[in-house]
Amino acid sequence: MLGVTRDGDVVTIELQREDRRNALNEELVAALRGALLEAVAAGARVIVLTGRGPIFSAGADLSGVYSQTFIDGLLDMLHTIESVPVPVISAINGGALGAGVQLAIASDLRVIEPDAFIAVPAAKLGISVDEWTVRRLVSLIGGGPARTILLGAESVSARDAYSYGFANKLGTLADAQDWAKSIAALAPLSLQAMKLMLNDDDTRTPGGPELRAALAAAWQSEDAQEGRLARKEKRPAKFVGR
Repeated sequence: MLGVTRDGDVVTIELQREDRRNALNEELVAALRGALLEAVAAGARVIVLTGRGPIFSAGADLSGVYSQTFIDGLLDMLHTIESVPVPVISAINGGALGAGVQLAIASDLRVIEPDAFIAVPAAKLGISVDEWTVRRLVSLIGGGPARTILLGAESVSARDAYSYGFANKLGTLADAQDWAKSIAALAPLSLQAMKLMLNDDDTRTPGGPELRAALAAAWQSEDAQEGRLARKEKRPAKFVGR
């Protein structure tokens, strides 16, 4: 489910759930969080995240995405990425959807293959991303592009992702690993301090009761059930707003 390799001070963690297009479930989320903490404990100076096969991650595994334990575990893992004291680079191959995009925006840096894409199709499934995801995406790329991705539910090419500022570089996993090696030679305490400052962007501030209620309403709605059923039956969803 996970592959972990080390090259000097760089640890690469690879999602290895190809049969599900590296979709995240409770087990994989927990394993990824554990691998991140183990890499730091073992002295890694930079961590690279990637996916085996043709896609970085197809997002959340919809067979379990509607459970509160999955949502809590996913958010805990994402906050672990942004809080570990070393830079984390997402090397995006093929594409990143939904929770795969969340994995990327929790990372400090992103390298995307030129033919890859990103998308957050939550509105096509009758669900919603959390406030942290919205704020972090806006913080990275600005409100206009974030609205295109979230409200328009549109796919964004690698080149547009780069021009928006979502991706720091266009390149392959090897390019990301080479970059990681150069970063690993920099002063660790300097990187740790700057990572803390960069992530102090108010994205972790709890939302008010109205926002929390809106998020819960989307996840518990009839539309969420319809979105999941339509995807399973490979047909357009018919949303009714309840």
